[in-house]
Amino acid sequence: MFSEPELPKHPVERAQALQNVMVSRATGGGGNDDAYVYALLRREFMENPATGPLLPSFVPTCRDLNQIWGHIKDIAPKYDPRKKYIYEAFAPLLDHLEGANRAPADADVSDALVSFDPEGVHAAWTKAIERRKNDPDGAITMARTLLETVCKRILDAMGVKYDDGAELPTLYGTAAKALNVAPSQQTDDMFRAIMGACHTVVDRIGSMRNKLSDAHGRGAGAAKPEARHAELAVNLASSLALFLVQPGSQCEAPPVSYALSKVAQRSLPQALPRGQNRLRLPDFVGRLQIVLRCETDIASASPIR
Repeated sequence: MFSEPELPKHPVERAQALQNVMVSRATGGGGNDDAYVYALLRREFMENPATGPLLPSFVPTCRDLNQIWGHIKDIAPKYDPRKKYIYEAFAPLLDHLEGANRAPADADVSDALVSFDPEGVHAAWTKAIERRKNDPDGAITMARTLLETVCKRILDAMGVKYDDGAELPTLYGTAAKALNVAPSQQTDDMFRAIMGACHTVVDRIGSMRNKLSDAHGRGAGAAKPEARHAELAVNLASSLALFLVQPGSQCEAPPVSYALSKVAQRSLPQALPRGQNRLRLPDFVGRLQIVLRCETDIASASPIR
């Protein structure tokens, strides 16, 4: 029998496997292995809130390949039109999984976060970007989880004690101070203002999650977030996460290079003597400017319709 270990691991290849067994059944094939693959992958993609809505519309109503055959045989009498019908129906799901709906910076963020912590931080990031378009509530929740996880991983690596149940702004403030990027630690007015804006963004993401995400129940008249609000929250959270974990991202390099390199599993440049030089700010500043224009939209539910 076609067993689970023999199935491909990558989501795109798993989606193609589901598509292929359906094509096989639509063109006269389909055995026990195909029936197993269809049932397994159909359930997997349906249960994922990011991919369920992108499945062909007939998949949720066809519980097995026999029902697929009952649906597809009436679409066209010949094989080629049936295959074309299935391929076109799978295009939205495959486009999503191949990154057609992802932002240009997603790959860079993914590379940095998977190097830093593949099982914790990168897992939170992956869930956040998967939910941006089709599950705004869940995406906002994961944006906060991403920042919380990054802060805790950094503090753990540096041996800094913290309250595991602390609110996100408190965790971020502690991590920022440990990394020497707290506003009060900056000697330059511009950097002090930018670091203060970062803290404001973190506070607003926490508030957004408390008010608008699926982390808490909502009353009948409560505002509901849209995809654009979820995308803003996830993009801002990823920019801040990237700023904290990237080597050389601090305004003034702190004496914690060894601790961070241990977590990131790569060497960082030797910390520069404080006051003698500064390392560059990352390009996240351009993204951060979004917050200065959109802060009202994040802080209050009233603009959301």
